[in-house]
This record gives sequence, structure tokens and C-alpha cells, in this order.
Amino acid sequence: MIQRRTLLKTGAAAAFGAPALTGFAQQTVTLKFHTFMAPMSNVWVDMHKPWMAKVEKESGGRIKFEAYPAMQLGGTPVQLYDQAKDGVVDIIWTLPGNTAGRFPRVEVFELPFMMNNAEATSKAYWEYVQTMAPDEFKDVQVLALQVHGPGVIHTADKPVKSVADMKGLKLRAPTRQVTKLLASLGATPVGMPLPSIPDSLSKGTINGCVIPWEVVPSVKVHELTKYHAEFDPAGGSLYTTTFVMAMNKAKYNSLPPDLKKVIDNNSGMATSAWLGKTQQGNDVLGRKAASDHGNNIFTVSAGEAQEFRRKARSIEVEWVEDMNKKGFDGKKLLETARALIEKHGKATPAPAAKKV
Repeated sequence: MIQRRTLLKTGAAAAFGAPALTGFAQQTVTLKFHTFMAPMSNVWVDMHKPWMAKVEKESGGRIKFEAYPAMQLGGTPVQLYDQAKDGVVDIIWTLPGNTAGRFPRVEVFELPFMMNNAEATSKAYWEYVQTMAPDEFKDVQVLALQVHGPGVIHTADKPVKSVADMKGLKLRAPTRQVTKLLASLGATPVGMPLPSIPDSLSKGTINGCVIPWEVVPSVKVHELTKYHAEFDPAGGSLYTTTFVMAMNKAKYNSLPPDLKKVIDNNSGMATSAWLGKTQQGNDVLGRKAASDHGNNIFTVSAGEAQEFRRKARSIEVEWVEDMNKKGFDGKKLLETARALIEKHGKATPAPAAKKV
């Protein structure tokens, strides 16, 4: 494990490739980094901590972090974005979808069957916000925008092999669009933050959840469910979720130019792509945890996925209409997002499906 994390950290540094700053005996800045992810989660260990370590190193130690996973500074996951906006903390990593409808234009990436490669889609997400929705996160300094790997259906007592199997299932949904997706498939969506999943599964409040493989071990879903339905990459991914890593704007603007440059060098498309790639890269470990536990994993073929696609088509139509009502060109936003995913997908080969 130590060797794997070392390699990941080395990969992170190589991915961003910015020179270290040396020779400064000037201002030192301490930044509070706050998120809902657990301290042992892959996201915290393999993404957030290496990112902070790299920024500290490139600043010559003049930027330091106080790191707070698992909402240790208080509040709820829903409040994270506003904590950064209001200066309660300096940097956050969260889901825009935690606040339904607040960031409507980026929801396009959460529509059914939009992506199957987190690295390429994260690049597309970054470019899309810069070109089509530059004011979507206007209250903060956006550092990175990413998505996770393909969403998977996890159920406690009933396997899902077809759309018909979804009927009546109470499934946790992470965002507004995924809530609509599950409803369109006949399930009863239940909105709740990620940390609430274990308790809700244990009590039977929900029958299952939809999350990527990577997150499974950190919320013990492999122990609390028996069945998993993944989708063959050839038929596209059921869904993904968008994330934002953002900094308080006043704190960013208060940095001296050289330290601001360090932050800039660790922001943007390359950082977004690395976060997406790293998160999806850990899907294999989550899948292995379920397999090792003796759980049943079913792969929905590309052909079988057509019925899921047909049922979910209305979500896309509804989103376009919703954007039009808000004064945006919904069709153009959707077409642009698809074109960017395709563009970056050609430059970024999709990861091979790994079986453990």
C-alpha cells in the first residue's frame, strides 16, 4: 500500500509539472482544507493529501495546510461550498449537486449515459465551465472540476439485471439528475449525503445506493449489500457525479503573486484530469472488496443497457427544457458537453475494463 501511494504521489507531481519555489523568506500562509470524505477514503489519501503535499513543496514550505476530512470543522456536506464562499474555510472539495438546482449548467455531465472515462470527462467539464458557464461558480476561485468513474447500482437483497428489477427499490441518490434518473427507472430515490449511506442501509431505510466502485469500501457498501450491477463500458456509463475543488476568493486574491502562481500551477485542466483519473483508477479496489466479500456482480451488457437508456431519455429532454426556461440554450449546452467529452476522449483512451 505504501509503495502504491508513493507511486500515485509521484504520478501526481509528474502530471502537473510545475517548478518548486525556493529562496523565499517571506510570508507563510496556512490554508484550511475541508471536505466530507473520510480520512481513510481513497479520495482523501490518494487525491487530496498528495495535492496539498505538492502545493506545500512547490511553495518552498510557505503554503501550509490544516487538513480536515469528515466535516471535522463542523457543518454538513451541503454547506461546504458556502463555507468556502464565506471564508469559514479556505479550500473545499464537494458536490455541486449537494444543493439541487444551484449550479444547473454543470448538471449536463450528470445526465444518464454521458460518459465512461473520468479523466477525459473531467477535462471536458473544465473546458465547458470556462467556455459555456464561466459564472457558474462566480463566488469562489475554482481550482479543479472533475467527475468520478462509472456509477454502479448496489442493492442489499435484490439483484438488478434489468429495468424491471428497479421497480420499488429505495435507492440513495447523490444529485438532482440522478434522483430523476432513478425515478424514471421505477425506483424510489432517496436523497442523502454519502456519509449517511451505512446507517441507512443498516436500518433498512434504503434498499441500496448508486455510487462508483471506488467509494464502496469507505462507506462499507460491500459489507451492507449483496448485489452489484455495473454497466459494460461499450454501452456507456449509467451516470457520473460532478465535483468542485474551490478556494475562498478573498483568500486567493490576498496571496502574494508567487504563491498565487503555485496555486494556479496546481489548478485547471491538468489537475482536474488527474483527480478524475486517480478516482476512477481506484474503482478496481472497490470492485475487489465486493468480490472478496463473496457478493454477486452482474454486468449489464450494451444491449441490455438500451432499455435503461430508453427509459432515461426523458431526463435529458427535461434538462434541456429547464435550461431554456432559465434563459440558456439547453440544446447548445448539451451538444457542447457531448462534443467536449468526445474530443477529450479521443486524446485520452478509455481505461480498460479491469476484472478482479
